[in-house]
Amino acid sequence: MELEDNTKTNQKNRVAVRLRSLDFFRGITMFLLIAEYTGLYNFMIDPHFEGTIIHAIGSQLNHHPWNGLTFWDLVQPYFMFIVGVALPFSTSKRLSRGDSKSGLLKHAIQRSLLMLLFGWALYCIAPGRITFRFQNVLAQLSLAYILAFLVMNYSLWKQLGFSFLLIALTELIYRTFSVPGFDQPFTPDKNFGAYFDLLISGELSGGHWVSFNAVPTTAHVIWGVLAGKLLMSSKEPYQKIKILVAAGVIGLIIGYGLDPITPIIKRISTSSFVIVSGGWCFLSLALSYWIIDILKIQKWSTMFAIVGMNPLFIYLFAESGGASWLYDIVKPFSTGLFSWMGEMQVNVLTSFIVWALLWYICYWLYKRKIFIKI
Repeated sequence: MELEDNTKTNQKNRVAVRLRSLDFFRGITMFLLIAEYTGLYNFMIDPHFEGTIIHAIGSQLNHHPWNGLTFWDLVQPYFMFIVGVALPFSTSKRLSRGDSKSGLLKHAIQRSLLMLLFGWALYCIAPGRITFRFQNVLAQLSLAYILAFLVMNYSLWKQLGFSFLLIALTELIYRTFSVPGFDQPFTPDKNFGAYFDLLISGELSGGHWVSFNAVPTTAHVIWGVLAGKLLMSSKEPYQKIKILVAAGVIGLIIGYGLDPITPIIKRISTSSFVIVSGGWCFLSLALSYWIIDILKIQKWSTMFAIVGMNPLFIYLFAESGGASWLYDIVKPFSTGLFSWMGEMQVNVLTSFIVWALLWYICYWLYKRKIFIKI
């Protein structure tokens, strides 16, 4: 009886522990994501900076035009993966405070529907009309989140099997789809994903993105759930690191190895892309966990963790025009004070100032313990 009580106590303690590496990983992902809405990354690849370190970094902070992989192509997988990592922690916390399993399911469904609503609504703001597009991260996550939740209590191998089934199913559909004009699986706007978007929205995305990406990238959330369960387990910290690194290396080997057969294309989330980006997710989590939670090098991470504590709010604020609004306010002042630097340099400086202001909004909410969640 005493042993049973100790086991329950240890389980509760593991639930209560908050891994700072999760806050850091989520925070730095969101910090990089909101910078996109300041225009910074586009300014960095302006021909004015050709041949400079600014241009080289900027090229990694923009999506690859088609077949290939840049750092920026990993940001959405990071976001979806870390949602999966956090899922076992949040579920265990709710169960420990007395929530029922039916209550958890109801909350997951509500959360999924709200993400779908917000993701869809963002596409209606810019054109000022009702449109049915679902290519942004919230819309994609709405499906991935609920599917990952529904299978999270199955065994490791069943969850892995389900994730690879979704990837294989997507590959099969793309390769066998035979509608004329949309029967070229790896050609922009000539594939099944483009046809699917025409079917549901009557238009293409304009950047070769497709809504069907939500199906294969569900694997990122499922793999995140498995990583989260590993971090919650009683295994030794360095054993967890070894497993995360092994999973990451396997993902890179398989993903890059598939590229000659199925090209790595983020815009339609090909199987090779999903697997290779999943590999980078595992490796990045392992690095974060090692630095933040094992080596305890934590002070500097708080800056990013602050952003990660209000991810939904700051994403919606920046995406819906908040970043552009701040840019328009700052630009006259930055131009007046620093016009001697040159137009493009002023644009970059203005973007950095707006980026800092977006961070400060998160900091203001953090200091007042305001955390906006769904």
